Amino acid sequence: MLELQKRNGLAGITPMGRDRRTTPRYSFTAEAEALDAHSRARMSARTSDISRGGCYVDTFCPFPKNSSVKIRMLRDNQALVADAKVVYSQLGMGMGLSFSAIDAENRQVLETWIGELSGTTPIVFKVISPAEPIAPPQVVKNDASYVVGELIIALMRRGALSPPEGNALLLKLLKPEGSP
Repeated sequence: MLELQKRNGLAGITPMGRDRRTTPRYSFTAEAEALDAHSRARMSARTSDISRGGCYVDTFCPFPKNSSVKIRMLRDNQALVADAKVVYSQLGMGMGLSFSAIDAENRQVLETWIGELSGTTPIVFKVISPAEPIAPPQVVKNDASYVVGELIIALMRRGALSPPEGNALLLKLLKPEGSP
């Protein structure tokens, strides 16, 4: 932790009071997998916050305080792997981890996440384009489902069907039973 504090220019600063963090934390949800270095026990969980110095992992059965762990977090197809130490552990709630070692590649992922969360770096959306354009469904006006759809719309216009009822029926026409 002292190494991280020196790197972040925070060595020698001791926070006062109950909250002893030296870097701001941000709400952050990601899949997490933790491995206890001593017992080799593995757990799957999720994070609830993150900072440059560590993270909080929500889990019912946290590792004991002072355990050395390897943590892997996955969010938006980006993974961060770091060595950490359990600095807080409460059964039924979770555990607070303090990062003890992060390589340069994983440090960059952490900095990207922190930058997005703090608003200092813009969020980059990946542009996903389909291989070929999706053609709209062909409507056959004498098809039974088309005729039934028109009938449902007419009944909704006349007030014989409420909009929620009519929309539910139209959705059933678009999505046949058994399809996802």
